[in-house]
Amino acid sequence: MTDLHVGERLDDLRVRVDGWLESLAAENPLIASIDRGTSDDSVLGEPRWYVRMLGEEKDAITIWLTLGQRTLRYETYVLPAPPENVEAVMELLLRRNDELVGAHFSIGAEDAIYLRGELAGGALTSDEIDRVLGTVYVAVEANFRALVRLAFASHVAD
Repeated sequence: MTDLHVGERLDDLRVRVDGWLESLAAENPLIASIDRGTSDDSVLGEPRWYVRMLGEEKDAITIWLTLGQRTLRYETYVLPAPPENVEAVMELLLRRNDELVGAHFSIGAEDAIYLRGELAGGALTSDEIDRVLGTVYVAVEANFRALVRLAFASHVAD
């Protein structure tokens, strides 16, 4: 079994993630800002980073990176619960999930659509964080317009 990210090991990993994100932001003009906080978990209060990226199809994409005891979880809010064409939206999401590597579309408690994934803590490197940010960014950008057109068809003019 792998070691838990606790104590000094967790502190070291936090510092490394901070550095990796700062370096990526310096190199990538699509990264608009990076903030740090903790998850809403009142017991663990896990370290969390908010990476805001500038999009074209979706104006901004905020990716939450949450460092747990064994994993780095990541997610972004894609759009609210679809009021129209729900079955078609869900079918599109399932079909797109088949094409994704390391992430998947999912439905939140409020029926909003998210893109989520998880990375084993032992695999956490600067290159992997870069890959995660790129995967999430490309998946949202590639699917956002089609999802909006289906989910809000009566409100969107072609």
